[in-house]
Amino acid sequence: MGLKVKVDKMLCIGTDDCSKIAPNTFELDDESKAVVKKQNGDSDEKILEAAKICPVLAIVVEDENGKQVYP
Repeated sequence: MGLKVKVDKMLCIGTDDCSKIAPNTFELDDESKAVVKKQNGDSDEKILEAAKICPVLAIVVEDENGKQVYP
């Protein structure tokens, strides 16, 4: 599918759950906020799972056409 992800750093509380599920896509920066390490670093399923586990909905997932699919 080729999902695109963005992290709203203002919402992120640094639980690091996303990088535990999709470690090739997400990592924490120096401020302990999630950032996108590499687009499509993990499978679409893992990326969606990582977005859904975020307690503050800081991860926005879009399809290849830019349509938001989560949240």
